[in-house]
Amino acid sequence: MRRRRLPSGWHLVLAPMSLVTVLPFVWMVLSSLMTQAELNRFPPPIWPDAVDLGGYQRVLEGSNFPRWFLNSVLVSGAIVVAQVVLCGMAGYAFARIRFVGSRLVLVLVIATALIPFQLTVIPTFLIFNKVGLTDTLGALIVPQLSSAVGIYLMTSFFQSFPKELEEAGRIDGCSRFAVFFRVVLPVAKPALAALAVITFITAWNDLFWPLVVINSEAKYTVQVGLTTFQGQHRADWPAVMAGTVLTTLPVLGVFLFGQRRFIQALTGAVKG
Repeated sequence: MRRRRLPSGWHLVLAPMSLVTVLPFVWMVLSSLMTQAELNRFPPPIWPDAVDLGGYQRVLEGSNFPRWFLNSVLVSGAIVVAQVVLCGMAGYAFARIRFVGSRLVLVLVIATALIPFQLTVIPTFLIFNKVGLTDTLGALIVPQLSSAVGIYLMTSFFQSFPKELEEAGRIDGCSRFAVFFRVVLPVAKPALAALAVITFITAWNDLFWPLVVINSEAKYTVQVGLTTFQGQHRADWPAVMAGTVLTTLPVLGVFLFGQRRFIQALTGAVKG
């Protein structure tokens, strides 16, 4: 007879922490089903008196939310593809190709991650304004085509990558590019998945740069569009919560889809 395992001490610690983490999301969903009058009460009710879908109706029918959602999908998707390709190739080059000053260049690239974006936003905006890219979706994509964090992640992964697999490919007559695309990348799926998840979440939740460079409402992303439901003196909180629920679903879906690969990359697992 199989004995049931009793909860360990870690379960007693992690269970309350998980509950604390989930509560804001539960409150967000419940608030999206309340009326403005209910949310204006003090203290606000925990459960809605009745399910009210007015917030979702105002978001989907009374605004340009579907277009904002599509813009976010296009921008985030393009950034993910670009970073997976460019950061993957850069990480492999830093890990395997030795050239004069390679370590110094890598250190300088990683050091750029320590510079707050707020310090570079003005010169970046002036450059994009000079080339005529302001108020375009391209202005949201180009600055994030690659990242220091992505290059560092891929470099760390490829440094622990077994060289024997690459040497076997070279013996079979493959060029360096063929080895990279046919041997290395298939095994690097956990690291690429982790990079894709991190990049998607960062790009999808970006608010500061789109708020600076985008002026046309038709080119808003969902994060910028949600700010239109909050005025200086009054906010439509049911609509804000409903829009936040709809905005959170893609992030949750992407993370759940790539969760196993993401954990493999963080634990350093390499599987053929």
